[in-house]
Amino acid sequence: MQALTDAILPVFVLIGFGWIAAWRGLFGETAVDGCMKFAQSFGIPALLFIQLSRLDLGQTFSLGLLVSFYAGAFAGFALGFGAARAVGRPPVDSVAVGFCCLFSNSMLLGVPITERAFGADAVPGALSIVAVHSPILYSFGILAMELAKSRGQNVPGPRLAMQVVGGILRTPIVLGVALGMAVNVTGLPMPDPLVQGIELLARAAIPVALFGLGGVLWRYRPEGDMRLIGVVVFASLVVHPVIAYGLGHFVFGLAPNHLRPGVLLASMAPGANAYLYANMYGVGRRIAASSVLVATALSILTSWAWIGLLP
Repeated sequence: MQALTDAILPVFVLIGFGWIAAWRGLFGETAVDGCMKFAQSFGIPALLFIQLSRLDLGQTFSLGLLVSFYAGAFAGFALGFGAARAVGRPPVDSVAVGFCCLFSNSMLLGVPITERAFGADAVPGALSIVAVHSPILYSFGILAMELAKSRGQNVPGPRLAMQVVGGILRTPIVLGVALGMAVNVTGLPMPDPLVQGIELLARAAIPVALFGLGGVLWRYRPEGDMRLIGVVVFASLVVHPVIAYGLGHFVFGLAPNHLRPGVLLASMAPGANAYLYANMYGVGRRIAASSVLVATALSILTSWAWIGLLP
C-alpha cells in the first residue's frame, strides 16, 4: 500500500488535476495543447539533454536491460498488428494499432514512478531506456507505416529512407538525446548560465507534461473497436512487462537497479505519442485515444502490482 500512496498516486493526482481543470472548462484545449507542446518540444528534450550529458555511460547502459525491454515492446507490436489484420483492418490501420502496443509512456509516467518507488539509483537505468526509446520506436514506426502506405506502389528505396530519416530528425526528443550524448562523449564544456537555464527548463518538464496529459485524457472517450482496444491494453500492461521480467530475470540475471526500471517502464500504458502518431497519419485514431485512456487508468493498479513483485 505504501508503494501506491508514495510512488504512484502523487503522479496520477497531478494528472487528475489536469483532467479536472479541462473537465470544468478552467483549462481550454488551446492551453492543454500548449502544455503538451512545451513539454514534448522543449521541456523533455531539455531534461534528457541534461540527464544524458551527465550519465556515466559505461555504468548505465546494459545490453540485457535494453534487449529485455525492447523484445517485449516489439512482441506487443506483433500482437497488435496481427490482431488488427485478423479482424480485417487494412495494413495502415494495423500498423497504428501495433504502434500503440509498442510505445509505452516511459518518460512521463515510467521515470517519475520509478524514481519515487525505487529511488535515484534506479533512474539511470530508466534513462538508458528513454535515451533510445524515441529513436528506435519512431524509426521502426515510421518505417512500418511508410512500407504499409507504399504497398503495391513500388516506392524507391532512397525516397523511403529519406522519409524515415526526415521523420526521425523532426522529433525534438531525439534531438535532445543526440545533443546530450554528444556533450557526454566529447566532454564539451558549457557555460554555467546556459546550463542553469536549461536546468530551469528541465525542472518544469514532468509537472507540466503530467498536468497537460490529464487535459489530453479528458478529450478521449472509450469508443471504437473494443476488441482491439482490449488487445492494446493487454499487450501494454501484461505482455510487455512479463517478457521484460522473464528475459531480465531468468535470461540476463539483471541487477535490481536494472531489472526494476526495465520492468516498470515496460508496464506503463501507451503514451500520448501513440495517439499523436495515429493522428499524424490519420489512421486508427479512435483506438489509439481510447487505448491511452483505458490503459492509463488501469496502470495505477498494474504498476502497483509490479512494484510489489519486483525484488
